[in-house]
Amino acid sequence: MKYLCAIYINEQKLNTMSADEYNDVVQACFNYEEDVKKEGKLLAAEALEPVHTATTVRNHTGKPSVTDGPFAETKEQLAGFFMVDADNLDDAIRIASGMPQARIGSIEVRPIKNLYEHIRT
Repeated sequence: MKYLCAIYINEQKLNTMSADEYNDVVQACFNYEEDVKKEGKLLAAEALEPVHTATTVRNHTGKPSVTDGPFAETKEQLAGFFMVDADNLDDAIRIASGMPQARIGSIEVRPIKNLYEHIRT
């Protein structure tokens, strides 16, 4: 089953790290990504640009509304993701708990819904 492991990190905390600390975290992320890839469980993984580059789009009235920034103000911001093909939720949690980003932020694990299986008739 596919799961999205959404990575949330406090960007201010990242910005206060020394170059060595930051580079160590990035290298640990690269290494862990390779480990999950070798397991055959990694479908995709990407980091996101800082939250100030985000744009939020809504179209509730038939007219697009575009605003700068994220949808909600939070202490932690969406920083990236892993999409994994895990055996079950426990396997997805195992993968998420090994992510270096979990040491400085949080990982939201959520099953990916197959919309074709949920078409209402």
